[in-house]
Amino acid sequence: MILVTGGTGYIGSHTVVELLNNGYDVVIVDNLSNSKEMVVDRIEAITKRRPIFINGDIRDREILDEIFTNFDISCVINFAGLKAVGESVIKPLEYYQNNITGAVTLLEAMRDHKVYNFIFSSSATVYGDPVSVPVDETFKIGGTTNPYGTTKLFIEQILQDLYKAEPKFNIAILRYFNPIGAHPSGLIGEDPNGIPNNLAPYITQVMIGKRDHLNIFGKDYDTEDGTCIRDYIHVCDLAYGHVLAIKKLMENPGVVIYNLGTGKGSSVLDVLHAFEKAYGKEIKHEFVGRREGDITANYTKVDKAFKELGFKAKYNIDDMARDQWNWQKKNPNGYEE
Repeated sequence: MILVTGGTGYIGSHTVVELLNNGYDVVIVDNLSNSKEMVVDRIEAITKRRPIFINGDIRDREILDEIFTNFDISCVINFAGLKAVGESVIKPLEYYQNNITGAVTLLEAMRDHKVYNFIFSSSATVYGDPVSVPVDETFKIGGTTNPYGTTKLFIEQILQDLYKAEPKFNIAILRYFNPIGAHPSGLIGEDPNGIPNNLAPYITQVMIGKRDHLNIFGKDYDTEDGTCIRDYIHVCDLAYGHVLAIKKLMENPGVVIYNLGTGKGSSVLDVLHAFEKAYGKEIKHEFVGRREGDITANYTKVDKAFKELGFKAKYNIDDMARDQWNWQKKNPNGYEE
């Protein structure tokens, strides 16, 4: 049985679908701070299997002890964490308290209940502004540009230290690039609170008329079209990467680190044009000044994840735009009834 913390969130819910479809039983623990309980019904509608859902916070040791006592957990995937870059700059203490204390409490409970397989949802932000692209797993980490990224960096260090002290642990650190898209059914997808921080949900909110236009931050970057380049990966591809990581942990590899992306950079305008293709018409947008902390280009090498996990992204940028638009069209207010 797999424990998925933050399993009703965007990446968590898609991963739960992949786990159930691959025969795993799943327990979700989520405090619903950035998600809705109805996601569990949607997961069941897609997979015809229902995960066990517990409304709780991973900083609550009592709840974790109950879960590890009552269920035969073989692996934990930790998605629980605050994740808005801009908000983290304004509320650093909340981010350190929630993300780092949560991870440490979870790891203490795992150790005490002798559960040693752990997958951590990390991020390409740990590379800071990379010296060159594509980025591979040997690149130096650090120089994070916001507290959200720094929490990922600190937790990675905690995991390395834990493994040295407790070599029974098997730990997969998955550094995500830029997940977008939604499940092709349109039943689950990204439902951000307030103004979206990420490009794709912002575009789809313009498409449904929730927002007047898209602001594109900067058009003078050293790229072909002047806009920033990122490695966008379909959330279903990313979710499947966790299934492959569980299989890897069964080999007792110690600590393993993988970048999960497509290996291909797409500019902001590339993404906009993919959404226009899905939409069938132009999307209103304006160029504004650069946003502080944005880097010119960040995309990954995919060789290691392919060689060691057999991971290869199936979906392209057009698929991502089509599926995200399908989700937004069917759920104009997200999970709000």
